[in-house]
Amino acid sequence: MSDYLLKALAFDGTIRAYAVDSTDTVGEAQAKHIVWPTAAAALGRTMTAGLLMGAMLKGNDKLTVKVEGNGPAGPIVVDVNAHGEVRGYITNPQTHFELSDKGKLDVRRAVGTEGMLTVVKDLGLRDFFTGQVPLVSGEIAEDFTQYFVVSEQVPSAVALGVLVNPDNSIKASGGFIIQVMPGATDETITILEEKIAAIEPISTMIDRGLTPEQILEEALGAGNVNVLEKIDVKFQCNCSKERFGNAIKGLGEKEIQEMIDEDGQAQAECHFCNEKYLFPKEELEGFIDEIRTQS
Repeated sequence: MSDYLLKALAFDGTIRAYAVDSTDTVGEAQAKHIVWPTAAAALGRTMTAGLLMGAMLKGNDKLTVKVEGNGPAGPIVVDVNAHGEVRGYITNPQTHFELSDKGKLDVRRAVGTEGMLTVVKDLGLRDFFTGQVPLVSGEIAEDFTQYFVVSEQVPSAVALGVLVNPDNSIKASGGFIIQVMPGATDETITILEEKIAAIEPISTMIDRGLTPEQILEEALGAGNVNVLEKIDVKFQCNCSKERFGNAIKGLGEKEIQEMIDEDGQAQAECHFCNEKYLFPKEELEGFIDEIRTQS
């Protein structure tokens, strides 16, 4: 996979910027969940935003993004860490509509315009940090812009885009976040506003073959970008049979016995990657033995 993300500074460190090409990463999620175009755009935008936010984390920090609108696509859930690893799913992946009156995939209609965007950060502390804002449009990028301003008090420009091929595969996906830091001058802010207002859609730039470096130059101006770090990104699920086995054991002896009596086995499926794990009767009986030994 060739996807990667850049972290950069500009204008003497007063502007912080991130850009990512997430085409293959979103493409893997689309293939795993057989996602139709409108839902794929919604999921891809959310995964891309998650990757960009993950680049703001450190070490083993991680976060979960949840978009819960009143549209038919249902909740979107994305997990990401600081190392460019992301996984995500959309509740109703076979959601699709005709193009909007602007000729674009109608993500707003799929997601809904009423609901909440929630970000939960696990920073290795005793308590998680949770930020939550109402959806402002359902288009995802505008909703994340609102999140940064309201929940983190950081003026930000967020661009996210996904192009889908006729066979439902992902043609192009990517995004950028540009943030104004303390010390930025009015002149710098004006330059940024003019450039971002005139820039072409992020998915179009990715489709034309522009790299994250070139995208940041388009948004910030040639010669203004100081790249700090390059991070490879990919779809990565951390599910395992052991994790699901522990979850089954946590249900207790009575429920496990009911599984044995009713089905003679148990099957667990990961929401994020659709991997299925089968637990035959013998394994379930072993779980009961473990529970009895520990009690």
